[in-house]
Amino acid sequence: MFAKINHVAIVSERYALLGKFYESVFGMKPSGTKNPARAITVGDGYVGLNINPRKAGRAAGLDHFGIQVEDVETVFDRMRTKYPSADWVQRPTTRPFAGLTANDPDGNVFDISQKDMKNRHASYVENTGVQNDRHISHVAVRTMHPDEMARFYVDVFEFAEQNGKAGDPNHYLSDGKVTLLIMPWKIQNYAGQSILTSGMDHVGFTVENMDKFKEDVDEAVGVNPVMNPIPVGKGKESGNRLELLKQQCPISEYFLSDPDYTMLAVRQAN
Repeated sequence: MFAKINHVAIVSERYALLGKFYESVFGMKPSGTKNPARAITVGDGYVGLNINPRKAGRAAGLDHFGIQVEDVETVFDRMRTKYPSADWVQRPTTRPFAGLTANDPDGNVFDISQKDMKNRHASYVENTGVQNDRHISHVAVRTMHPDEMARFYVDVFEFAEQNGKAGDPNHYLSDGKVTLLIMPWKIQNYAGQSILTSGMDHVGFTVENMDKFKEDVDEAVGVNPVMNPIPVGKGKESGNRLELLKQQCPISEYFLSDPDYTMLAVRQAN
């Protein structure tokens, strides 16, 4: 493939705890970074999960995803030619996964990197390309114009569009291993619950066995109670949120959040 989803980023005041949560529950492997005060990075063999400390004025939670491409100049040319409202900026050298950060025409932000890019360094976890049994299998984004945004990612990054079930308004764009799930954002969807703005929605994981996964979550919490995931579906508003998740992400079967409220969708491997 011309492009691959190579990382997902979370911003959190509890970034060290979250690193241990994803290691313990999903079996992700930590990086050998020499500056752990800057961020915690873990990986599933294919995708890196970058957990950044929160800074003044910055919102916590699921922040962005990153795409590694064969040639950034080809990406720039496609964006200039067909999508002039999409733009990009070079990132500081302290961002290991990203050489550039860009926006799609709806304002959704993502990173772009090329393997030999000068301002990208290798202090993060080195993924082998082989996914662990428990791995990130999709990244979900809410957006105002899902049909147009799906076309953008297909045209610019050559992701392959997969068919959903009849009547499913989502778009499922694959890099061959990980799916970019593009969901329509409508304010009416949030009647009876807190309104979420457009942007990143959740991270999807595939696990080898759902019962074993739940047992491992219980075991991790028993050993260290601060790893307890935040429950989803408790109370009326949270119940509405869970029902909406089930409707918007029909490819998953179980929903929870990490200990700092990032929403996770989990399914069992076929």
